[in-house]
Amino acid sequence: MIQTKNIVTLIFSRQIFSLIISIIIYFSYPIQELYALPHEWVGVPKSEYGEQLWDRHSLKRNEDGSVRVLSKFIPETKSEITQDILYTMDINCFEKSFRDVDVFTDEKNRHLNNFAEWKDPNGDQLILGVMSQVCRFEN
Repeated sequence: MIQTKNIVTLIFSRQIFSLIISIIIYFSYPIQELYALPHEWVGVPKSEYGEQLWDRHSLKRNEDGSVRVLSKFIPETKSEITQDILYTMDINCFEKSFRDVDVFTDEKNRHLNNFAEWKDPNGDQLILGVMSQVCRFEN
């Protein structure tokens, strides 16, 4: 009787230990990395300053009707100072305006600012290219 009780206790202890280790491993990985979709970058015509891409998988319709998209700027010349810059931008297709709700160089360090001001692209061909393609794709 005592030996059977020890065996049951040992099996139960192993299962509890395995469960605890599984929970620790599960919560140690950031959710974004677990469920992240691969990017599908779409390029717009290059300019003298560099290249602009937007991620087809990141498109999301906001409550106000604007479209949110992840965008990446790749400068023409790269150095330690100039590097790829990622933007989360909202695009208002009807008013032809945009706002950068996040600007970052590392996808793990993101902080959205949903109160950013709407801007006119002021003839910036890269921004206009992203806006044009995203609005055509979304409509």
